[in-house]
Amino acid sequence: MTTLKLPRTLRLDPSDTFVFEHPAEPGEWAVTGSFLFFDAAVETLSPKARAAFRSGFVGVASLGFSTLVVVSEASGAEREEATEALARHIHERLGAPDLDTARTAAREEIEIAASLCAPAVGTVIAMHRTSEDGEIRESFRTLASRPPGLPGADRMHAHARAFTFVETDDEPRETAEEVADLIGLMENPNR
Repeated sequence: MTTLKLPRTLRLDPSDTFVFEHPAEPGEWAVTGSFLFFDAAVETLSPKARAAFRSGFVGVASLGFSTLVVVSEASGAEREEATEALARHIHERLGAPDLDTARTAAREEIEIAASLCAPAVGTVIAMHRTSEDGEIRESFRTLASRPPGLPGADRMHAHARAFTFVETDDEPRETAEEVADLIGLMENPNR
């Protein structure tokens, strides 16, 4: 029996909530979402919409954006539910003439998303989207954990942050109103 795989939205830190106007919820089934930009003039988009254009996968439940997706196993029923959720959005929010037409478009988008899932379950995928000569082009890269024994595969680096903040003596001290507790937000995003 062939295992079905689809991408799910992944949120490693709260950055998507700042970068995108409408971020996807973590764990949603996802598609590339280029169809949302077919008629868009990229140069006229707002900064957050441009960020969504450049690197945003689309969660099928919310039509929100996610920078990363993870290859995940999916049952036939889950795939069908994702297709139906996307079809409803395409019909109700994006103006497809009827649900059957929307369903056909949604199936195509789900097939494209599934085609990205050739790597092993757990592989993280990022996308870069451009507009060249009126055509949308997408490129993808996979991010996988390093095998044991390679630099960066040890426990300390496995949970390393992409960036850290270091206070130096040259910087003026911030007042209480200016301090953002990013680490606290990552540990408890509902604060």
